Amino acid sequence: MKAGDLVSNFVLKDENGNNFELYKNLDKQLLLAFYPKDDTPVCSTQLNDYNQNLDDFIKHGVKVVGISTDSVESHSTFCSKLKLNFPLLADEDKTVSKQFDAVNFFGMNKRLLVLIGTDKKVLWTDSTMSITYIKTEEILEKVKLFSIKELT
Repeated sequence: MKAGDLVSNFVLKDENGNNFELYKNLDKQLLLAFYPKDDTPVCSTQLNDYNQNLDDFIKHGVKVVGISTDSVESHSTFCSKLKLNFPLLADEDKTVSKQFDAVNFFGMNKRLLVLIGTDKKVLWTDSTMSITYIKTEEILEKVKLFSIKELT
């Protein structure tokens, strides 16, 4: 997926076993944060960073959602451990991850960010190697650029 692409709707289970439907959650921009594995050092640091800065995301009109191929049960434990205040979606069969080209050659999720606008189109996408992640400040700089474009 690249900027401008229309995103297909999907439904995945969140950490509580509830259905999360993409199109029903596009009342604001949505940041899909694909990550390799629950309860690993870099993933924990990344999602904790986003959680600690969740108010900044909200202030800029962005919902944050994590996606990995781990199970609902794994996500539930991981969310509780980190006290996350945003959903983690279980993509166990990798359907959505493949849709966004988020699966690496080992069959695990890449560390990929996809910002989706309320018009169901990709605004921005970026990825890093699995040993690092894109910090909140960098993401919000991109979000601000899109907000300026919408005003002009």
